[in-house]
Amino acid sequence: MFLYKFIRTPKTIGSVTPSSRFLTSKMIDSIPWSDVTAVAELGAGTGVVTKAIQQAVQPGSKVLVFERDTHLRHPLQAQFPEFSVYSDACSLYANMRKQGLESLDCIISGLPFANFPQTTRDAIMEQIVKSLKPGGLFVAFQYSLQMKNQLSRYFDIESIQFVLLNVPPAFVYVCRKKQ
Repeated sequence: MFLYKFIRTPKTIGSVTPSSRFLTSKMIDSIPWSDVTAVAELGAGTGVVTKAIQQAVQPGSKVLVFERDTHLRHPLQAQFPEFSVYSDACSLYANMRKQGLESLDCIISGLPFANFPQTTRDAIMEQIVKSLKPGGLFVAFQYSLQMKNQLSRYFDIESIQFVLLNVPPAFVYVCRKKQ
């Protein structure tokens, strides 16, 4: 399914395979889960990272999951009924507020920003910054360092870690919202 989606719409899927366990671990392990009560995942795809979030998150925490592709989103809703699943990361803030949340402690992203037009990148980044609490974490993987300059405008980049054991290899950005 993932390969099929990539072939049909490579600009929205961004990869030929789901995230590896090595990439997923690098992302999940960089988050202090005991401090997280509200988190969002952008670009959940097949739910590999979502599953890791489910295992790491504290009981009672709010989890919002965003996936644009209908064929990927519907299985996520069935697999993770305790999470709120939405279609558009550009409505992150509005959906967070509908859940009664003032802000998010952490946002995890698998969105292929390099494939998006700059206006879309800007719109999503605005939603991320608006939704995160001061000092909140933004953890994202990308296949290049293209987003480094844009991310550094909004965040203190705490680390960029290279994950070779992924197809394709990826960079994990661990960023903290500027206070």
